[in-house]
Amino acid sequence: MRIVSLLPSATEILCEIGLGEYLVGVSHECDYPDFVKDLPPVTKSLIPKDASSAEIDIAVKQQLQTEKAIYHLDFEVLESLRPDVIVTQSLCEVCAVAASEVTDAVCELNTNAKIVNLEPMSLQDVFDTLLLVGKETNHINQSEHAVSQLKQRVESVKTTTKTEITNEDKPGVIFLEWIDPPFNAGHWTPELIEYAGGVDLIGNKHQPSSQITWDSIVESDPDILFIACCGFDTDRNLEDMNFLIERKGWTELKAVRENNVFITDGNAYFSRPGPRLVEGLELMAHAFHPTIHKLPENLSPIIKFTAN
Repeated sequence: MRIVSLLPSATEILCEIGLGEYLVGVSHECDYPDFVKDLPPVTKSLIPKDASSAEIDIAVKQQLQTEKAIYHLDFEVLESLRPDVIVTQSLCEVCAVAASEVTDAVCELNTNAKIVNLEPMSLQDVFDTLLLVGKETNHINQSEHAVSQLKQRVESVKTTTKTEITNEDKPGVIFLEWIDPPFNAGHWTPELIEYAGGVDLIGNKHQPSSQITWDSIVESDPDILFIACCGFDTDRNLEDMNFLIERKGWTELKAVRENNVFITDGNAYFSRPGPRLVEGLELMAHAFHPTIHKLPENLSPIIKFTAN
């Protein structure tokens, strides 16, 4: 079996259920596990690597209005890899090559390659995508085992929250998945906040992320401001923090005054709908309630941001 993955979350799902050895090509953004960095990239981004957050936002919005592609599928590389299975998505129009472009490419290649399309909106949907990939690749038992293990970890966090944290002790949270301009995270993120023992103050549960105003953040005055920009690691998020700390009212925010602004690797733990969302949940739970939710030994705590 020869598998091509066109998005990072799919690559991580494939590896989670023991299909890494069958990968022959990946997207240009696939970087986990480490060995996939050496596989041929089948896509490329048309956005310059040094683009600012605002420039990326403008490019994305132009794509939505004009259907101009942000990601390009390298037809020649795809053809040379002779895939039996191509895993793609239709969840987000700006996260990967469009599903329609993949379908057209397969038709042009005149191949019998199977297209597996993923579109999770909730945490349960993410687990269902693992089972779907397992079914479509004849790895059902492996996928069921992986989902069982992941669900056990989620239930452990949920049980601790339910039994040891009162509603009065749950912090109000705003989770930004983009800073310039600010976007409030949707999809599965509000679930993670709830399971971790927090209250999502804006909320887009099982809905796409949405742009919000700075005034709405000030008015909500969160106990915790959680920053994990889509596609950015921790260092890249830190580069953009000036866009927030220069805003009027920043120093008056409760989260800032009480040193509860958290920054983490959104790329690894929150924006990819794959198995590492569970690690994101465990990290978030520890950040919200460090004396109640213990940090797994294999994870490093999320950093707190201070402007000093």
